Amino acid sequence: MIASNTVVNAQTGVSVANFNEGGRIAVVQGNIFRNLAPRGRSEGDNGIGTYVEADSAVTGNVVESATFAGIMAGWGPYLRDVTITGNVVRAAAIGVGISVVPGAGGAVIADNMISGAKRGAILGMDHREVVTGDLTKDGAARFAQLAIGGNRVK
Repeated sequence: MIASNTVVNAQTGVSVANFNEGGRIAVVQGNIFRNLAPRGRSEGDNGIGTYVEADSAVTGNVVESATFAGIMAGWGPYLRDVTITGNVVRAAAIGVGISVVPGAGGAVIADNMISGAKRGAILGMDHREVVTGDLTKDGAARFAQLAIGGNRVK
């Protein structure tokens, strides 16, 4: 459980549950992550507020100013049973990035406030590459393994 922390001026707020290596089960709750950006030569996975892969809940966090994504879930096929609910994401390039590659598992993305996401509020990803339009928009591609609803986007 990662709860009640404040992380400011870092490359990544928190990264947990590396499913490829057997990692799973995490709760990321009630944290504040601000000003997340690369600090070295390579961007890698930098500029992300919260990153999770398997059997995890991300709830009640505030992410502000993430140069890549406020919240990322999954890495290629390494996504299983993740909920992303009740978070506030402000001023991120991508509000929520979710893996949609073949073999990626299920996720619920609901009731989040996403404000000022430059590239899109909720985007389907293949690793770090955006492969869908904004999944909150009418007519956006739908993926059977994802439940997306009730998010406030502005």
